[in-house]
Amino acid sequence: MDRVATANGPRARALAAALRQARQERNMSIRELGRKLSFDQSNLSKIENCKKVPSVELTARILGALGATPEECERILALARRASEPNWLAVGIPGLPEQLAGAMESEREAKSIVAWSPMTLPGLLQITDFVRALAVANELPKHEIERRVTVRIARREVLTGRDPVRLEALISEVALREPMASPEVMTEQLRHLFTMADQPNIAIRVIPLGVGWHPGAAGPFVLYEFADAPPFVHFEHYSSGAFVTNSDDIEAYRTAIRMISRHALSPADSKRFIAQVIADDWSSSDQTTLAQK
Repeated sequence: MDRVATANGPRARALAAALRQARQERNMSIRELGRKLSFDQSNLSKIENCKKVPSVELTARILGALGATPEECERILALARRASEPNWLAVGIPGLPEQLAGAMESEREAKSIVAWSPMTLPGLLQITDFVRALAVANELPKHEIERRVTVRIARREVLTGRDPVRLEALISEVALREPMASPEVMTEQLRHLFTMADQPNIAIRVIPLGVGWHPGAAGPFVLYEFADAPPFVHFEHYSSGAFVTNSDDIEAYRTAIRMISRHALSPADSKRFIAQVIADDWSSSDQTTLAQK
């Protein structure tokens, strides 16, 4: 009998997401996959929801039953071989596909998320046209641009579903004023922030310029907290990124969040600040409308 073990790390979450996606892409139900493998479908469900992590051997059997391509097998088996490893550093992998899967699965399962965004806006709060503008500016091929847009739209559902995740977005003033897209897109993007700030599960707090040094100067990061698993931090750069799970590191990031928060405006003042930025930088016609809200 194939042995499965429990795990909650980011690499294990990426493995669960990859196996679920591979099955769904082939329009195969868990029941049908279970029959092919002579394996209990409830355990398959637990594997796809990261309640259990399959051995490398069981992962290979699942991929064989799905008729996975050699490229899929190589990628997913690499995740399975190292699923129990806590920290995860990836370097020189454009797009970070496996780490993206880990981040998406973490968003889906998290109880709360704190995102510090010093230069651009948090991914969960980006609108479609803003995502597309960033991808075009990055000179990505058309198919990759549309893939990123599709993924981003799907990721936003964690904020609006039946049991939405709690998001605290700490955003530098730079991210509001830097022209990452056209004035029209920037206006719509900031109006979206303004609207989302009214959601009970979302707190948007702006850190104005001129507050001096704080730990956020080191770069962006996201802290994921779970109801039934240890927390971890994810940070991503241009062609590399990492998940960090060490408890001492996590506490250091919590301290950084507290220090950044000391400089942040309240959610109500942040809404007014966003409205003023729209009026000053992007669309003067919005000044009266938003300032009154």
